[in-house]
Amino acid sequence: VISEAVENSGKVEIFLSTDTENSISAEVVGYDASADLAVLKVDKTGLPAIEIGDSDSLKVGQTAVAIGNPGGLQFMGSTSAGVISGLNRTIQLESSGSMKLIQTDAAINPGNSGGALVDSQGRLVGINSAKLAATDYEGMGFAIPISEAKTILDDLIVNGYVSGRVSLGLTVSEIPETYRRFWGLPSGVVIESVTAGSNAYYAGLHAGDVICQLGDSAVTNLNDYRSILSACHVGEELRVYIYRDGRQYYTDVTLTGKGESPSEIA
Repeated sequence: VISEAVENSGKVEIFLSTDTENSISAEVVGYDASADLAVLKVDKTGLPAIEIGDSDSLKVGQTAVAIGNPGGLQFMGSTSAGVISGLNRTIQLESSGSMKLIQTDAAINPGNSGGALVDSQGRLVGINSAKLAATDYEGMGFAIPISEAKTILDDLIVNGYVSGRVSLGLTVSEIPETYRRFWGLPSGVVIESVTAGSNAYYAGLHAGDVICQLGDSAVTNLNDYRSILSACHVGEELRVYIYRDGRQYYTDVTLTGKGESPSEIA
């Protein structure tokens, strides 16, 4: 949600429960799509702060209350109660890789993402993130443990990005084998979109390019792509080899931190 807002308009508007008619402009301090987390800053004082709990000490069966805005502002501040159904659940998120999450049967609906998961004392133990939405499943919601989230959020506040996580400024996907063979494409990942103003944008990378090598390492699938980037560092210059229109090219891209403004280190 935040990354799309930043890339499309550069603006984020928020609403407080005390005034649902007037929005407040928020500054995006930083975000990390891999963890589905962002830090926003508003020019307003006197806002109450939630007490931080300890997600590491949670037990299955404990009371869990999910707070959020299911469906949007109309149902702002809705709460749903349940229990902690499981811990360290590994699921694959659409926007990132796999994460270890808290499982709860407290109802989590579209609009609850980013809301608080609290214990019986009202202490923040997780940040609602996802649910299993399928005919055969019921009451399976997931939240990011606050112990893990706080480390990431502190990093975003200090650096504007998560240390050790880098970005090329690209959205990529794997190429179906039948499609690759039909068009005679090399193994690799295809660029779906390039973030406007990113270093990849200025390096000349385009949607439709096939990335077949990063630095000295071949890229044959998404796991290769992610693994190579995970070993790189912010500020490092990485040579990107691409296939375009029947020819191979390469260009050098300076890596940014995920959520970091490229112009700051370009």
